[in-house]
Amino acid sequence: MNRRPPPASARPRASTRATPLAPRHGLARTLSKLGVCSRTEAARWIGEGRVQVDGHIVRDPEFPIAQSADAAQRLRVDGQPLQGPARYYLMLNKPRGLVTTARDEQGRDTVYRCFDGAGLPWLAPVGRLDKASEGLLLFSNDPQWAAAVTDPDRGPDKTYHVQVDCRPDAVQLQALRDGVRDEGEWLSARRIEVLREGERNAWLEVVLEEGRNRQIRRLLATQSMGVLRLVRVAIGELQLGELAKGAWRPLSEAERRALVPEAERR
Repeated sequence: MNRRPPPASARPRASTRATPLAPRHGLARTLSKLGVCSRTEAARWIGEGRVQVDGHIVRDPEFPIAQSADAAQRLRVDGQPLQGPARYYLMLNKPRGLVTTARDEQGRDTVYRCFDGAGLPWLAPVGRLDKASEGLLLFSNDPQWAAAVTDPDRGPDKTYHVQVDCRPDAVQLQALRDGVRDEGEWLSARRIEVLREGERNAWLEVVLEEGRNRQIRRLLATQSMGVLRLVRVAIGELQLGELAKGAWRPLSEAERRALVPEAERR
């Protein structure tokens, strides 16, 4: 005996709401965000056939991976499941003349030279200092913490001591405090004060809310000031202190937490 199908009104209706999809990133970026290695090194591993997704070797660094809670469980490197890396947070007194990158195409020395023989896992710089600049530079393999520290709206201020090739007058200092436009971009500092003066030069303390590329050098150049030395001496309440040039040390738990907004502390 054939039964008639129930009327349409009695049938269960498919939900009209779309299930939200997890955001997707390329495989190399995913490995980097998980703190396993740098994005460049991940791309190399993938090209060498060392990375598997769901049991299959993937050689495309841009292969899309959904950023879900089980993303790490889907991945293997050299046939081994990913182990959640221990998180490292450290500060370095960067010497002048080193570039802030893992590898340099021009063969210049990089900040990673300071970690030779330390047995550290892969760490990424948290923010940057250009080759001619020196001082406090953070490193970590915790991408979420690093993003909070470098957030231009909520991250901590950065304090620099800058030696300039002149003795700035009141008009120049006020122009810097008011902010200037350079190449179509507005440049400003939270605070600029004279620390001390010599016969031909002076040291300034410059506090930035965010650190754009060569921001201080460009800002001072608008007032015909050349930079002789530029040293980052603090990030938020974290002071460079007496840390020797080229030396590094781990952050304490209190220091680590103090560098990010309270709502993001873990």
